Amino acid sequence: MNTTLIIGAQWGDEGKGKIVDLLCKDFDIVVRYQGGANAGHTIVCNGKKIVLHLIPSGILHKNVKCVIGNGVVIDPLALQTEIEMLKQHEIDVTGRLLISKNAHIILPYHIALDKASEANYSKEESIGTTGRGIGPVYMDKIGRMGIKVLDILNKENLTSKIRKNVIYYNKILKHIYNLEELNVDEIVANSVNACQNILPYISETTYFINEEINAGKKIMLEGAQGALLDVDFGTYPYVTSSNPTSGGACTGSSIPPNQINRIVGITKSYCTRVGNGPFPTEQINEVGAVLSKRGNEFGSTTGRPRRCGWLDLVALKYSIMINGITDIALTKLDVLDEFDEINIATNYIINGKQTSQFSLNDINNSNFDVEYIKMSGWKCSIEGISNYNDLPDKVKEYIEFIENYTKTNVSIISTSPDRNSTIIR
Repeated sequence: MNTTLIIGAQWGDEGKGKIVDLLCKDFDIVVRYQGGANAGHTIVCNGKKIVLHLIPSGILHKNVKCVIGNGVVIDPLALQTEIEMLKQHEIDVTGRLLISKNAHIILPYHIALDKASEANYSKEESIGTTGRGIGPVYMDKIGRMGIKVLDILNKENLTSKIRKNVIYYNKILKHIYNLEELNVDEIVANSVNACQNILPYISETTYFINEEINAGKKIMLEGAQGALLDVDFGTYPYVTSSNPTSGGACTGSSIPPNQINRIVGITKSYCTRVGNGPFPTEQINEVGAVLSKRGNEFGSTTGRPRRCGWLDLVALKYSIMINGITDIALTKLDVLDEFDEINIATNYIINGKQTSQFSLNDINNSNFDVEYIKMSGWKCSIEGISNYNDLPDKVKEYIEFIENYTKTNVSIISTSPDRNSTIIR
């Protein structure tokens, strides 16, 4: 078995792009298995920053083929913009990008409905979506009225399906949200035209991936968002609309579970979250401000400031359990360089009782508190260190505490955004 799964172990934005980019030079194929252009994976190489939303991060390596799997939802305009951006960086996707026939297409009416739904709630009640149409297209998928990539192959059929859906959603926009109807003919024409951009990349990825596995090729699965945003296991309803967890990797790529032999969970050395929803260790104070500034914590997709807080080992251990994580990749460790004292959450206190279990009902309890262990900071720069032995003892103590609590090895440590500033243990 030569298949590795890279998964976000927190609320997303953990640095998956860098880790995929770092490791995939030793892989043949990278598969993205869920989410859409609501994800943003930022890679910094030789001082150059590239942000990818749909195309797997492996595209930066010329020897790697990249697959957008059936679990992904694709905005054809966003995809074309990304392809053009890569061309400007002299990265050609021709012959290296394959798109599953079974992936679903995001169209303008999905985006209109997403924005209308969010605007219908107060700031406190809203989910805090990116407004990219992700939720509505997954609703169409489950409701059996979605437009699949394979529909693009028959232009007449594609036109008919889009027209039918625009008419349907116009009724919702008009009679439920009191908004103007979309121009049916304009949406149909523009959407059919935009979908043609995908034609050169459409492939039977289910057979391709499994044949490559049988041929001994090395496969990497790349998730978007994070496990705590999973629609089943996350902080519902403040979640994404798909399954970033390891189970979603199988259904979103067509790779059977018994072919995955390594699951790397990416976690920051602290916690962040974009949008609304529970966040037990959030620091709305000077600590949060320092983390935000040093970590440059702004969403890759929306530019929104991320909420920041201390590392939550209760949540991380839960994520390790539900995903079967075999290794931890610890990112942004250098962000903690300035702190005299560093807190790590080890228990929750619910109605006066201590627990190390992560439960949404508990987090929403008004009598909820967090128990921290305090550790001394290292008060020096570790930026760019690539050898574990060169880390200060206080840093090693921090890492070892995480390993002992979670019973999981920290096998990758990132000490700056650059590809080369990484320790492999």
